[in-house]
Amino acid sequence: MKALSLITAFIGGAAAGAAIGLLFAPAKGSDTRACVADFMRKHGVNLNHEQIDELTSKIESKIKGCKEDV
Repeated sequence: MKALSLITAFIGGAAAGAAIGLLFAPAKGSDTRACVADFMRKHGVNLNHEQIDELTSKIESKIKGCKEDV
């Protein structure tokens, strides 16, 4: 059971790292969201445009909150 938790944590960390990297990339927000959407669809996560925007906004607000704490 611990191995499964470790693998899940690793995959979650990798996904969060990739999302943070994309959000800090010097591309326009709409281009970044389109890139995230394409990546997610290719990997089996099918969300509509509104759901992807909501997810991106949540990630962005968490990142901004972390920056303010520093």
